[in-house]
Amino acid sequence: MNVLLFGATGMVGQGVLRECLIDADVERVLTVGRSGTGQHHPKLRELVPPDLMDLSAVERELEGFDACFFCLGVSAAGLSEERYSRVTHDLTLAVAQTLVRLNPGMAFVYVSGMGTDSSERGRTMWARVKGRTENALLRLPFRAAYMFRPGFIIPLHGIRSRTAWYRIFYAVATPLYPMLAARFPRAVTTTERLGRAMLVVARRGYPKPVLETQDINSLSRPARDAFPTG
Repeated sequence: MNVLLFGATGMVGQGVLRECLIDADVERVLTVGRSGTGQHHPKLRELVPPDLMDLSAVERELEGFDACFFCLGVSAAGLSEERYSRVTHDLTLAVAQTLVRLNPGMAFVYVSGMGTDSSERGRTMWARVKGRTENALLRLPFRAAYMFRPGFIIPLHGIRSRTAWYRIFYAVATPLYPMLAARFPRAVTTTERLGRAMLVVARRGYPKPVLETQDINSLSRPARDAFPTG
């Protein structure tokens, strides 16, 4: 399987990249983003296009892929709906529309979030925008499209958020992870389980297009990871 990965430098993307590189069924991975990952691996190539909204200059590099894992995203904090929509909806759809033309047999996996509003009419801005994005992706003629809605994601294997306050939060919250996982199994997952589940649906499919945390965890079992104890 040949995989395109958008957003490989973020916390989720780092976890997905790790799982792709150690999966024997993945032959090559092309990361696409605003910067390189700094990693070196025989399977890995990196592409840093001048404008992610317009991939026309690099289209030939994007052909021949079986799956796209789209992990790009920004926090809605401090952003207007217009600005948040441009990154979350407009950029995602610009990429997806290019890819479905180049790779109609591709499986497209989009990382959304728990609480996304499929009705597009709720009060919470980010949830409306995510819902609009999901709905638009599901209308595109990919072989398959899956919307992943993880809740609280535990970073494993030395993976760290690029956002300073997230790093502080995770450092402080680490001792609570086992308790959270035990008490809220439908809301807590890990970067490893998320990446493993993406690979599973890209290869085998899934009965429904929207996957919540419990679906993600179920798909990735038996998991190699264990929730940290501190």
